[in-house]
Amino acid sequence: MKKRALVTGCAKGIGREIALELARDGYDIIGTYNTSINEISILKNKVEAIGVNFYSYKVDLLDEDDINGFCDGIKNKFDSIDVLVNNAALSLDNAFKDKTTDEFRNILQVNLIAPFLLIQRLSDIMDSGIIINISSTDGINTYTRLNMDYSASKAGLINLTKSLSLELENIRVYCICPNWVDTESIREMNKEYLKEEMTRIGQKKLIESKEVAYKVIKLIESDLESGSVVVMEGSYD
Repeated sequence: MKKRALVTGCAKGIGREIALELARDGYDIIGTYNTSINEISILKNKVEAIGVNFYSYKVDLLDEDDINGFCDGIKNKFDSIDVLVNNAALSLDNAFKDKTTDEFRNILQVNLIAPFLLIQRLSDIMDSGIIINISSTDGINTYTRLNMDYSASKAGLINLTKSLSLELENIRVYCICPNWVDTESIREMNKEYLKEEMTRIGQKKLIESKEVAYKVIKLIESDLESGSVVVMEGSYD
C-alpha cells in the first residue's frame, strides 16, 4: 500500500527539502503552495524522478474557505494520509508601534490557525498517522521585539502540538523548533543583522534545510512520545 505525506508550503526552503526526503523514503507527496508556481513545477519533476507521485495544490492559508475546499478535495481523492507536515509560515518583522491588527491576525492565521484547521479536517483519515508541526525556537526563547506576532504564533503551535497529543489518541503529534535555517529568505536578510542575532542567541552556524528534513524522517521512525518538542540549535543532533 502506498504511503502518502502532505507537506504545506513545500515549494521552497525547508518544505521543499522535507518533501524530497519523504519522497526518497517512498512517500507519495501531496504538496501545497500559494504563489511559487515555478518552484512547485521544478519540485514536481524532482519528486517524480525519484519514482513516486506528486500532487500539487494551490492553497491560500489565509482563506478558511480555501482550506476547507482543499481538505474536502483531499478526502475525496485519498482514503488515507500517513504523514502531515505543517511547514508553511508567514513572518512580517517590524516595530511594535507599526504592527497592524491585520498583520498580526494574518500571521496567526497562517502559522497557527491553518495548521489547526488542517489537522481538524484531515485527522479522520490519518488513523495511526503522524503529524509534525514546524515551529521555531522563537516560540521558546529566541524571540525579538520585531517578531512578537511570529513568536506568539510559534509558541501557540508548540502548545497546540501538546494539546493535540491528548486529543488524537491514534496519531503521534510532534513539533520541531529550529533556530535560524539557511533558506532563500534568510540569505536575502541583512547579513550584519543576521550575524548579530545568531551571536545573541549563541547559534554557531545556520541549520541546513536538509537537517530539518532528516529530523522529520527520524521522528517518523522513532517511538518518541506524542506531544514531544524537538529543538534544533544549529548543529547536527
